[in-house]
Amino acid sequence: MTEHDHPTRQREAFFGRLKGPRLRDRQQSLVDELLPRLTVDLSNPAPDDLSALFDGRVDGVRLEIGFGGGEHLHHESGRHPNMGFIGVEPFLNGMAKMLVALDEAPRPNLRLFDDDATLLLDWLPEASLSGIDLFYPDPWPKKRHFKRRFVNQRNLDRFARVLKPGAPFRFASDIDTYLNWTLLHCRDHADFEWPASGPDDWHLPYEGWPGTRYEAKAKREGRRPAYLTFRRR
Repeated sequence: MTEHDHPTRQREAFFGRLKGPRLRDRQQSLVDELLPRLTVDLSNPAPDDLSALFDGRVDGVRLEIGFGGGEHLHHESGRHPNMGFIGVEPFLNGMAKMLVALDEAPRPNLRLFDDDATLLLDWLPEASLSGIDLFYPDPWPKKRHFKRRFVNQRNLDRFARVLKPGAPFRFASDIDTYLNWTLLHCRDHADFEWPASGPDDWHLPYEGWPGTRYEAKAKREGRRPAYLTFRRR
């Protein structure tokens, strides 16, 4: 299967660039040779037990949508070797950075997907995920583009379908309007709750959080990130 050649419907929730500057030779080689071996293949039905996607048995599977350069995902999959991870990143240059990291420090408990996350979400079985992470998504700040924000009623319905009861949906951003947008959408969704009890529940980074390059840039520019955690009822 070639890059972005998934036998499914048209992309629904990815509106950004697919490619940036030309890849280095090593990156291109890894995209050509390593990525096909790690990609979740949607041409086959999803297994009832997602551990079948990995080389060994895993205790659960977590999903990260839009992992950027992969700093957090590579870090987390190393911290939790008994947990399976699936990372989604349609932007080729971000995927290439992750592949370099995996070439240097492999993660047998990590699989990748290089297309629209909604395609993967609709393929996954019900109540199959132990968590979903969405960190620093494109905020689409102009009002006419709000409909492009990944957090919306339809995608929260998708999250609710694939998350196990009690599993977290974690959302981090440095954009106040998107944080408020997400809080309101999750508040109005019957399948999610926000169990925060005080400012530390959204001001402090997640346990084991390694930070990301985008987050460091946001802090340099004076924007304070927030770290929200919702629960599937």
